[in-house]
Amino acid sequence: MEDPMAAIRETFFQECEEQLAELETGLIAMENGTAEAETVNAVFRAVHSMKGGAGIFALDSLVRFAHVFETALDKVRSGTLEGTPIVIGVFLRAADVLADLVRAARENGSVDEARTATMVAEFDQINNAGEAPAPAKAAAATTGLFEPVPEESSTWEISFTPRAELYAKANEAAIILRELRRLGDIDVRLDTSGLPDLSELDPEGAYLTWHIKLTSDCDEAAIRHVFEFVEDDCVLLITPPEPPGFAPGTVITGDNGFKFEFFPPSEEEEEPEAEVVAAPPPVAREVQAPPPPPKNQAVEVMAAKAEAAASVSATIRVDLDRVDRMIDLVGELVINEAMLSQRVLEAGIARASGVAMALEELEHLTREIQDSVMAIRAQPVRSVFQRMPRLVREVAAQTHKQVRLVTEGEGTEVDKTVIERIADPLTHMIRNAIDHGLESTERRLEIGKPAEGTVKLIALHRSGRIVLEVSDDGGGINRARVKEKAIENGVIAPDAQLSDDEIDNLIFLPGFSTAAKVSDISGRGVGMDVVRQSVAALGGRISITSRPGLGSTFTLSLPLTLAVLDGMVVSAHGHTLIIPLSAIVETLKPRAQDVFPLDHEINVLALRGGYVPMVDIATSLGYSEQPIEPEQSVALLVEGEGGVRAVLLVDAIHGQRQVVIKSLEANYRAVPGIGAATVMGDGRVALILDVDAMVRDARSDSGARAPEQLVLTDAA
Repeated sequence: MEDPMAAIRETFFQECEEQLAELETGLIAMENGTAEAETVNAVFRAVHSMKGGAGIFALDSLVRFAHVFETALDKVRSGTLEGTPIVIGVFLRAADVLADLVRAARENGSVDEARTATMVAEFDQINNAGEAPAPAKAAAATTGLFEPVPEESSTWEISFTPRAELYAKANEAAIILRELRRLGDIDVRLDTSGLPDLSELDPEGAYLTWHIKLTSDCDEAAIRHVFEFVEDDCVLLITPPEPPGFAPGTVITGDNGFKFEFFPPSEEEEEPEAEVVAAPPPVAREVQAPPPPPKNQAVEVMAAKAEAAASVSATIRVDLDRVDRMIDLVGELVINEAMLSQRVLEAGIARASGVAMALEELEHLTREIQDSVMAIRAQPVRSVFQRMPRLVREVAAQTHKQVRLVTEGEGTEVDKTVIERIADPLTHMIRNAIDHGLESTERRLEIGKPAEGTVKLIALHRSGRIVLEVSDDGGGINRARVKEKAIENGVIAPDAQLSDDEIDNLIFLPGFSTAAKVSDISGRGVGMDVVRQSVAALGGRISITSRPGLGSTFTLSLPLTLAVLDGMVVSAHGHTLIIPLSAIVETLKPRAQDVFPLDHEINVLALRGGYVPMVDIATSLGYSEQPIEPEQSVALLVEGEGGVRAVLLVDAIHGQRQVVIKSLEANYRAVPGIGAATVMGDGRVALILDVDAMVRDARSDSGARAPEQLVLTDAA
């Protein structure tokens, strides 16, 4: 039988992910000194909300740790604990532990009690202003018991009467009593004297009162903390315990460490008789709700609330599979619209006819629908960026370096599929920037740099693509060391003449590493190779800019979505192909005097003072054995990864079109030079060129055949 709470439980964990992200964002702001009072409140609310939700599902480990965490946060919020770098450091580590506890609860996994206990001991230290935790508390921590050892318990009397508003806001009295039980032993008595007759009973009313005796060592603030979110929607009476009497000779130790011995006054020292005034009874404070507004004013208040609610952006949770299915259907709609356009064109219907005009409107509408649906999957890269501060802290601690992470463009939106797959490349690049890019603290001080190194992570939109930059202010790529290592590994010949860009790109080779020894961070030569493969799998490219002594910048250029692309429709030897529009720099008609043979198979085109290799698409893909005459073709200047360029030769250009990407590898097999496929308006499959592969093959062929004959440079 399906668990009815499973859906609610999953929603809770989804909300935990959002609250953990908000928690880390707020803590980083506190660490940077940019946090406001509301930021601290938001951090506290995130932990408190997770604790409350975990209590509903009896996730005791999560509840206990969240309670310790929120207690320390509450002290910072109230000003009794200063948010020093040491304290914020403890909070950041606690956020990691909290995330692990949430993950363990979600996956029904085990909890690292030792790590959690260590974290609790750290909270004890900061709560005691840096003092070591008391032996009793340390002993409790090592056994995984998070509640402090009670020193002396007292009995509080609590009267709790919910109002109807409490239930209308989805609160539950039983949950509040359960939270109260965590403070100590409780004796609960339900008072039903306020229940009316059944005929007068309001189903949405509130008529019950709970009388509670709480035996605990807590103070009144801890009790009121349990009722914090419902205090305005109930009548709450808290009667403190009576102060204990002291027998003669009782020794009392004050908070400041001084000891006092209690003796009653002797008969000789007794004061003259005076009027005996009875001690006032314990004060019971009642939280009164504000009086209801007049009837006409109430209407105005309700209208104002409705208007405010309407102004708030509403959101809904939708299963990702449903969104993917909708995107697939919209893709099919685009294909069918293209087919309909093709049929109308073949039928010879005039462009000014009503059918053609209606079809044009359908095309615009289809494009708007597609853009709107793709926007549903678009998400800001903030979710990926928020993981990086923790990574930077860990790697900086491992390398004993001082590192500051600067992020820009966190709101830049990109398809969710791309977001999920850029986390690993960014992780490798940031680890590489800290480990290889930044100098040690001592070295930075020697050369006059700040002791703290800076790593920047930037996201922006450029030319219909998303660009991610990871830069550092370190020493740059040690090209002499890279070349030496490449010669040592047999990658290049000892007498090879390489440009700076070519040397820089050697670090992307499989198994290549300049690290002197293998460590937990680097040295195995797999990091940057993984980056390049991951970026290529996303249809993107990566380039490097490095300046000795000033640092390096790695730039990733990725498509905004993996579902559609704008392409140029071309033909080569009777076959229809798609070239991604983002890779095309310009189109031109080659002239015979600008074409130079490098050998009997390779030609180059003279273009604005440089020479660019030419690729005959038909012969490269095996469509034709006879190469096309350059002056009888149409040339497309394209740019691949790293900014390198080549000229693709085709028979004709048939216009540009937005096409739906279909994986050729998943439906058929991988084909060299082909990135994907699509369905055209006539129902035929058209192949989408892998421009990076074409450019790379062209450059390697031309360079390998006769490097001494001609130096190929990028077109200006």
